[in-house]
Amino acid sequence: MLLDSKRNNAHIAEILAAYYLTPTKPITNTMKRRDFVKSTALTALGASIIAPLATLADNTVTHLESDDLTHQDKIADDYAMHFMAIGDWGRNGEYDQLEVAKQMGLWGAAHPNDFVISVGDNFYPKGVVSEQDPLWHYSFENIYTAHSLQCDWFPILGNHDYITDPDAQIRYSKISRRWNMPSRYYTKQVSLGAGKGKALFIMIDTDPMLHEALKPQVDTQMVWLKDTLKNAPADVKWKIIVGHHPYYTVGPRIKNYDTLTVRKVLADVFEEHKVDVYLSGHDHSLQHLKPEGFTHQFISGAGSELTDVTAGIPYSRFEASQHGFMYFSVDANRFNVKAINKEGAVIYQTQLTK
Repeated sequence: MLLDSKRNNAHIAEILAAYYLTPTKPITNTMKRRDFVKSTALTALGASIIAPLATLADNTVTHLESDDLTHQDKIADDYAMHFMAIGDWGRNGEYDQLEVAKQMGLWGAAHPNDFVISVGDNFYPKGVVSEQDPLWHYSFENIYTAHSLQCDWFPILGNHDYITDPDAQIRYSKISRRWNMPSRYYTKQVSLGAGKGKALFIMIDTDPMLHEALKPQVDTQMVWLKDTLKNAPADVKWKIIVGHHPYYTVGPRIKNYDTLTVRKVLADVFEEHKVDVYLSGHDHSLQHLKPEGFTHQFISGAGSELTDVTAGIPYSRFEASQHGFMYFSVDANRFNVKAINKEGAVIYQTQLTK
């Protein structure tokens, strides 16, 4: 390449020398072959010099963000916020956990998504012993690998997470970029657009509610929960509480101690503060329940092993013992919910409105 460049430059120099050393002749109407060659060479030389100069003269500077170069705008819709919810999943990829994770990734690639909520029982059978536990790799990092799932995850604790060191899942937030659990219970506010209000997520810790010995701990949390709801900003459009144990279900725990106890603790609070949605897991299925009162209950606990459901219960609007997850699209006036199975089929859809 360098040798060719030198030869071309030498050739152009020969042409220029021949042109300037040749005596001037009268101009004729007939262009001779040598004049044509000279003219062509000079034109080519001028173009080779002028073109780069013209490029340098263009002072336009572009400013691009990574998002500007993706195709995310092509999958946008008219909702302000989107998230997935998955629960009861951590089984080293078994019991179709890997298949559900794959489908979540495909869904996230084809639809807008801002974050993922995990409703607890993140690691079976006994939680994790530390933030270096191998289960972080085998049940989480090496399972939810899709690019679309490298977003923020907001988890809560389930009963299985309590068996060893529940606070290890809090500490892991300082290791993982996407795992965000600042404490055993916490809040998150998400804007629904400029001047259009926000959604308030209250992430609670339900397992202590089942243990009489932990009543002082529960009392402290309930004071915090009531204060959080009471002092919610005026522009909050949706109040969403996320806990592991359901307060109603049509799974195996319809009249189970867990369900009845959590209902006793939470039901009046939901009604008093007009909580729009309670999102939970614990029963390994997908459900939409509407008991008496203000609050809708959604269960998304089908991330791996399944449990049975009972059809025909009056407060159930939907129940399915199928592997899958839930997908939510929200704006100031609409709360759209889809249940998606591991094959990617939307097996249920509903929309709450205000």
